[in-house]
Amino acid sequence: MDIIEWLNGRGIAVNDKEMIQQAFIHSSYAHEHRGIHDNERLEFMGDAVLQLWSSAHIFPLKPDLSEGQMTRLRAQLVCEKALAMYARQLDLGRYLKLGSGEIKTGGRDKDAILADMFEALLGALYVDQGMEAVDSILSETLLPYLKHPGDVEVIRDYKTKLQEYVQADDRRTVHYELVSETGPSNSPTFVMNVVVDDLILGTGSGTSKKQAEQNAARDAFEKMAK
Repeated sequence: MDIIEWLNGRGIAVNDKEMIQQAFIHSSYAHEHRGIHDNERLEFMGDAVLQLWSSAHIFPLKPDLSEGQMTRLRAQLVCEKALAMYARQLDLGRYLKLGSGEIKTGGRDKDAILADMFEALLGALYVDQGMEAVDSILSETLLPYLKHPGDVEVIRDYKTKLQEYVQADDRRTVHYELVSETGPSNSPTFVMNVVVDDLILGTGSGTSKKQAEQNAARDAFEKMAK
């Protein structure tokens, strides 16, 4: 499945397929392939779109937040670490086109590269489709973290948090198990369990295994932290 099929599975039928694919071309790949353009211009557009979308969803939160509170919350929601996390949740890294050097050094999982790619995709979608397509992606990834706007630690990699919490006792182990995979191949839904010491502590679903694992870890972490 390519990125166009992935978007089609979410009800987003793009017009300019070449531009959407360009969002996933890292500069290292473009340098190795003459005539190929990288995603940096689209990243510029995506950054602006992301700022507007997040501001529009933060402003109406109740109780009213001060300017400083809104600024801090927006910065947290759109920081590099957060954007990379959204990209991982959607498993978008598999569509990246990297140069051979970046591939060898693990570029497909670098926060900076994933964050830039995520912004570039938003930029490409906005140019091609307008804000509705952007909203479709951000409502799935970013919007859930606005449920607790007073929590300055709202963006968390729950798999890492759970791992750190459990491994305070190095005798305990964490692993994930696939419960089910349903839906068509271009738009599947995965359900995963997180298992700690042979006990199922959390369950989560998502459109990729990584997203389902993240949601299962969040479920478990919140139970254990109570």
